[in-house]
Amino acid sequence: MNSAKTRIAIVRLSALGDIVNTAVALQIIHKHYPNARIDWYVEEAFAPILEGHPLLHEVIRVPIKRIKKTKSFQLLRESIRHLRSRECYDHIIDAQGLLKSAIVASLIRGKVHGFDRNSIREKLAASFYDTTSDVPYETNVIKRNVMVITEALHIPYDEQDILHKAPLFPQQERPSVLKEGKNIACVIGASWPSKCYPKEHFATLCSQLPYPCYLIWGSDAEKLDAQWICEHASNAIIAPKMSLRELVNFISHCDLIIGNDTGPTHMGWAMNRPSITLFGPTNERMIYPTPINSAIKSPSEVNILKINRHDFSIREIDPDSVFQKAKELLA
Repeated sequence: MNSAKTRIAIVRLSALGDIVNTAVALQIIHKHYPNARIDWYVEEAFAPILEGHPLLHEVIRVPIKRIKKTKSFQLLRESIRHLRSRECYDHIIDAQGLLKSAIVASLIRGKVHGFDRNSIREKLAASFYDTTSDVPYETNVIKRNVMVITEALHIPYDEQDILHKAPLFPQQERPSVLKEGKNIACVIGASWPSKCYPKEHFATLCSQLPYPCYLIWGSDAEKLDAQWICEHASNAIIAPKMSLRELVNFISHCDLIIGNDTGPTHMGWAMNRPSITLFGPTNERMIYPTPINSAIKSPSEVNILKINRHDFSIREIDPDSVFQKAKELLA
């Protein structure tokens, strides 16, 4: 396929885990459009994870959160002007399906493709698209992201493209902080308290594991939890504060990632590293299971269309069940 002049825009603004789980599409696009110029529109806080990616032509920062926080009309006006000034694209794909992403996509010049009204939470977003895909919201998120992009580009969907992906982000040298031998990363935070595995359970789990357990944290509160875990598990280590790029590289050199349903845990799958994702109020729809990437779900029922953020059933996952799965993957 001659794709020398094909210009493609992907709009996936946030969050970190969703960006990580969408990046697999870059390899699929490149396979069918090897000479295409692909731009990615993203919330500015998450831009560093994509900047410098070998399959991207440009990463465009969109300051939506800053506009909301500052209520700056000037910043809003400048952002709109910048979006409208971009070159016209052959394909614009809203891979997020929210009103904010649909508005951003509609401000860029070119025809916009997205999910149809029956496939998204914010149905009004579908009215901003020229063409749409019917991919049920309950579909596995990685498949869903790939399907809307491949359909927009008239690429055949092939599950093997996901199963046999290369690592999704560039890998750098092994971080010097990691010890010789095997190392485990434990992602102890998440966006909601109900998604967090208790620090007491993490301490028990770390004490059982035979290798250093680096505790990944992203806020002062999470660092305090990490300190508590270290006081109760001798092989637990507080990981250093890291940029997004440093975090991806750190994860890529660990032998196992154990964590909550959040972006840093999903990086394990993205970098083809063994991982265990712990679920309470959400479920296995959020990961792509493989022989080395598994999930442990609490006993609660999940309605993916109406998530119960007060479901703290993740506390019911026995640390021993996580340990047994970790033993299998470490073997």
